[in-house]
Amino acid sequence: MISTITNSKEEGFDHTLALLKEGYEFIPKRMSDSESEIVETRLLGKKAICISGKEAAEIFYNTDRFKRKGVAPGRIKKSLFGEGGVQGMDGEEHRHRKAMFMSLMTQERLKILDEITEMQWEIAIDQWENMDAVVLFEETEKIMCRVACMWAGVPLWAKELELRTLDLSAMIDAFGAVGPRHWEGRRARNRTERWISYIIRQVRTGKMGAEEDTALHQIAWHEDLNGNLLPIKTAAVELINILRPIVAIGRFITFGAVALYEHPEKREQIVTNEADFRKMFIQEVRRYYPFGPFLGAIVREDFTWKDHEFKKGRLVLLDLYGTNHSSEIWEYPDVFWPERFAEWDGSPFNFIPQGGGEYDIGHRCAGEGITVQIMNISLYYLAGKINYDVPMQDLSYRLNRVPTIPKSRFVMKNVRRI
Repeated sequence: MISTITNSKEEGFDHTLALLKEGYEFIPKRMSDSESEIVETRLLGKKAICISGKEAAEIFYNTDRFKRKGVAPGRIKKSLFGEGGVQGMDGEEHRHRKAMFMSLMTQERLKILDEITEMQWEIAIDQWENMDAVVLFEETEKIMCRVACMWAGVPLWAKELELRTLDLSAMIDAFGAVGPRHWEGRRARNRTERWISYIIRQVRTGKMGAEEDTALHQIAWHEDLNGNLLPIKTAAVELINILRPIVAIGRFITFGAVALYEHPEKREQIVTNEADFRKMFIQEVRRYYPFGPFLGAIVREDFTWKDHEFKKGRLVLLDLYGTNHSSEIWEYPDVFWPERFAEWDGSPFNFIPQGGGEYDIGHRCAGEGITVQIMNISLYYLAGKINYDVPMQDLSYRLNRVPTIPKSRFVMKNVRRI
């Protein structure tokens, strides 16, 4: 339990190294050690304020208090996000760009996404039946890459699948990395932007067709508030913002397989899906297993919250992992218990695996519904469409590795259809 102390200042000149060493536990550890709701620290030589919990999420997503422009470090832009994308925008400009993304989420397009996902799982299973061993994480990333490209309208040759999957995966893997993982993410970003820029240029010059309701068409021809087409590189960044998050779903699917293995009694409930159990299971996978550690924003104007002064220009980090594992919010937070979501109130601030707030006008991930949708089909296939053996392996994962994944990547053998 958090005490009545509302804020604390961490001693020391800089704690960037501690952040790299502690990963997901960096903010929760400081909250626990100081028994505070707000902790001030220093990262990259600058003051930063760490906040956690439902009330913190509510204030963090108040656009009168915070802005996103300029928050992402250059190393993150050069690997994970790219430059000029929707994540770093504010105000009317952000709402206009976000509306473009939300326009892709029509019922018709989401139904097509279901069909594509099912088709790609069927193709994958045909291949897995002839493989000695299947490394699920690697294979699901390939499935997700094919799903993403087909749904977005991006042409993907079979001979390119390995490279494009590895590049999109490397960008994701570079988020909390330094050294080789970071540099590989940067190289992957450069290759992917060149590839997608070429495709967008081909569409704009009429050398390549694109169906009107696809992301490729919508982004290639999207106009900004001044009625100008996006620069080709910016359009490429935004189209990658469709592809990359879908590939990232492979991590959730892999953790879902771990949960199924460790809780085999849930398998039948996944298949029958009584009382919408599959969705409860999916939400608990997203709550329980680590994905994003935190998000950043910059204070727009001076204000005071919980007796702490938030100065204009100050970096503020919202603790995603700690909020999803808070005993103030969740009963038995360190227990995997899908049934807890039967009583969940649907708050956009207490369950924030991919951010909080509203989808349409805020900075919450536009593709969160797609994540749940694809996981729904994927876990049904893992539980009800195939049987497989799980050999001895190391399914543990490190909380100081961001983003994390089971060490063995979940190996399956003797995959066969049911």
